[in-house]
Amino acid sequence: MSTIEEFATLAEPYRRELLAHCYRMVGSVDEAEDLVQETYLRAWRGFEKFEGRSSIRTWLYTIATNACLNERNQRSRRPLPSGLGPASDDPAASLEAASGNVLWLQPIPDIMVTSGPGDPASIVTSREQLRLALIASLQKLTPRQRAVYLLREVLEFPAANVAVMLETSVAAVKSTLQRARAALANVDTAQEDLAERDIQDLLEQYMNAFEKADLEALERALRQDAALEMVGSSTWFSGMDTCLRYLACVVGSPGTWRMLPVRANGQPAAAAYLRRDDGTYEAFGLAVLTVTSGGISRITVFGKENLLPWFDVPSALS
Repeated sequence: MSTIEEFATLAEPYRRELLAHCYRMVGSVDEAEDLVQETYLRAWRGFEKFEGRSSIRTWLYTIATNACLNERNQRSRRPLPSGLGPASDDPAASLEAASGNVLWLQPIPDIMVTSGPGDPASIVTSREQLRLALIASLQKLTPRQRAVYLLREVLEFPAANVAVMLETSVAAVKSTLQRARAALANVDTAQEDLAERDIQDLLEQYMNAFEKADLEALERALRQDAALEMVGSSTWFSGMDTCLRYLACVVGSPGTWRMLPVRANGQPAAAAYLRRDDGTYEAFGLAVLTVTSGGISRITVFGKENLLPWFDVPSALS
């Protein structure tokens, strides 16, 4: 076996989980893909000197994590609108553009990072660990806190290993983890474990209600404390009544919208298409749903620039 073949055999099985890790670190699919490429390039260049002092997986995670930390030194955090300020109580007002050059959190398609149930990578690319609430909360941490938290809490590397990976002490790892836990203590990232059939039922309710411009059906699908946020704007809404008043302004008439089911961040999502004057439908964006047994608790809407590059959907429908 050649060196190239040996490297590919050892390293390629970890590509999906490394992409999930880099995405958790930076909150961007674009950056995460670049960082995984950089990780494999660095690993290939150093492969002949890799002497098996650690496992290949640990070695790759060391390279990937430090690549993310170097990248994040020049980047600001990526929020969702709800991370920028309080909810608006005026759904009739114009959406406000965020001040400054905000780098927004991006959604990630399940198909890019999730594996089959028999794949050992599934434990680190599970839906639970990719949901938007967790990714958004991680953005509140410093890059180093985020690295330690992910390596210890999500990937479950021992503290001694993490210390070596980050070239620090075990004591520093433990104190950094403590600060990260404290920063996340008041953040609700709990995800209710619903049966897949119930998840799909709620997604279908949402899509059908939008396609039929049926506000009563939308009301039945939403929880009383539902929230709605549109990435790209600092405006967001909280409470079913306020959300419905806003949705009444955008649902149009029956046939204004078409929806296709997809999965993003381990959550049900809908690719949304808006009808054009010629009767065809143009991609509008992506609505990612947070669902519970009581209904939809949050709708996070991303623009089509976050939909078309990665999700396996057409740019238009006839």
